Amino acid sequence: MVAVNLGVLHYVLDHIYGAFVHRTKLTPPFFSRGWGGSNLDLLESIIKQFFQGVSGQKWPPPGLVQPVWRTVWETKTTCLREGTFKTPCDRQVIAALPPESHNARVAFLAPKFVPPHQMACVVHLAGTGDHTFERRLRLGAPLLKENIATMVLESPFYGQRRPRLQHGAKLLCVSDLLLLGKATIEEARGLLNWLENEAGYGKMGVCGLSMGGVHAAMVGSLYPTPIATLPFLSPHSAAVAFCEGILKHGTAWEALREDATQQAAMTLEQVQERMRSVLSLTDVTRFPIPKNPNAVIFVAATDDGYIPKHSALELQKAWPGSEVRWVTGGHVSSFLLHSDEFRKAIVDALNRLN
Repeated sequence: MVAVNLGVLHYVLDHIYGAFVHRTKLTPPFFSRGWGGSNLDLLESIIKQFFQGVSGQKWPPPGLVQPVWRTVWETKTTCLREGTFKTPCDRQVIAALPPESHNARVAFLAPKFVPPHQMACVVHLAGTGDHTFERRLRLGAPLLKENIATMVLESPFYGQRRPRLQHGAKLLCVSDLLLLGKATIEEARGLLNWLENEAGYGKMGVCGLSMGGVHAAMVGSLYPTPIATLPFLSPHSAAVAFCEGILKHGTAWEALREDATQQAAMTLEQVQERMRSVLSLTDVTRFPIPKNPNAVIFVAATDDGYIPKHSALELQKAWPGSEVRWVTGGHVSSFLLHSDEFRKAIVDALNRLN
């Protein structure tokens, strides 16, 4: 009975948090400016290539990512650097991205005196609303004792890359969500390529929470060599979050219905069905199986108000050999309370690359 009540409490906490963040009028809802017009058409055609493992680029392209680094702080044993680089996306995608997102930022936390070939490094991708480096650096910092470095990518549309008219994490158009994903995938792949071929790291991985977990799964799917892949508290598709989960209450359905680029007479139900169709492009089960599915560990929450259980299980089913681990809690409480479980999954997945 106590366990059941705690599960309900975690689930209710997610809904209370979601109601405050997504049902209040403190900020505009997601997609208040509609579908995105020609940008949406462009992204739909580009992302479909991912399902066959095609990136639209020759791999690895020379000079894909070459960060320019500066030291933020250092101790006798550890150094934190920040780097900038031009997004490696093709011209069409760069033209669709806001100017603020053309240059990427990354933080890199690593030991000073351990040779890279004796280490691992994990690229941490941002969840919804994670505009800074700090949360992910805190998650990764204790892994230094395991000789695991942490690289944190600032997402397009977030932090210093956020468009001037965008409020917080509330993307203006549906096409922005796909642009964010496309650019994140290419930038993360570029950083992994840099770690492998320029820095000389022995093992690599990619992880992320929630939205970042979806992107981590996509990167792990598309990277040409085996890497550890760690989606945490993430759905198998953004359609789950925006059409089934709490985020549906923070979506501008009326603005989407009225968008002149769509049929003028669309009903709300038709708009929601159109959203499911568009966001099916983010369905990771349609992506290729990673090169080493045994090094894929999903961590899901038992009472997640944002992500239903079936979503994590669909990913595991699509990628035979992968593992799902369950933590007790909801989306918010698990994010706050289960960092040790996330770190253990990172260590275990990297060990499976041996």
